[in-house]
Amino acid sequence: MTRVVLGSASGGRLKVLRQAGIDPLVVVSGVDEDRVIADLGPNASPGDVVCALAQAKAEQVAGELDRGVATDCVVIGCDSMLFLDDKLCGKPESVEAARQLWQSMAGRSGQLYTGHCVIRMQDTDIAHCESQTSITTVHFGTPASDDLEAYLADGESLRVAGGFTLDGLGGWFIDGVDGDPSAVVGIGLPLTRALLRRAGVSIAALWADNPLG
Repeated sequence: MTRVVLGSASGGRLKVLRQAGIDPLVVVSGVDEDRVIADLGPNASPGDVVCALAQAKAEQVAGELDRGVATDCVVIGCDSMLFLDDKLCGKPESVEAARQLWQSMAGRSGQLYTGHCVIRMQDTDIAHCESQTSITTVHFGTPASDDLEAYLADGESLRVAGGFTLDGLGGWFIDGVDGDPSAVVGIGLPLTRALLRRAGVSIAALWADNPLG
């Protein structure tokens, strides 16, 4: 039985996988994201940054799994950041930072970079590891000031990359996306399917081995 392990605390990623018929084991990594980014240096591309973060999370989770799980599993690590005005934006650190971010992106478009890493574990060893990035253009609406303040007061913007969601309260303020909507939520199903296939795992097998409920 090939267990799917999601190396993320993201409720959005968990929801995407469950809606796609897979109930993963969730193991949250304790990766120091700031250190990973610092080690890459100032010239790293946005794609390099999110891929490095996704791989660091997947590798840490893979190294901490119980032997019974690590005998046959795939570990999926992801990381998303918004690229706007030549700058990568992660989770806002405060309501004021989220407000400034929304004021910057309202009525504009930004690119959401989502790094994906799939690690295939067999007999407790890493048999395959591959990372890749998806890029989705997000077109932001312009929230009315009272709507924006109500959204900021909810706190959702502080829990997500770029201070917005597509599948939550922030969805009211997204005018459209060019690319994969599931990647905006946090894990791109088309790219993950391709990575799993190259790791020698089919979706049909994962449906059978990781059923819902």
